[in-house]
Amino acid sequence: MILGQVVASVVSTEKHAHYKGLKLLMVQPLDARGQPKGKPLLAVDGVQAGIGDRVILVDEGGSARAVIGDESAVTVRTAICGIVDRVDIEDEE
Repeated sequence: MILGQVVASVVSTEKHAHYKGLKLLMVQPLDARGQPKGKPLLAVDGVQAGIGDRVILVDEGGSARAVIGDESAVTVRTAICGIVDRVDIEDEE
């Protein structure tokens, strides 16, 4: 699983049939302290997330298909599976 923040919505009038009716969002992966980590990912929204939400992603096809409830959607790899309320980090001191 990956911690991330939704940075944009993606609109596509032409797309593969597996994506019809699904909301696509651009998510910036984050480290545990909320700093950007790596390149943004395009993800299918499985939990009604929106721009600015901190989210949990799965970046593995089988898990992503389980989140959206469609095992036949073989082109789906990354999905948002949770909206994060907070991240608690214990001080290392």
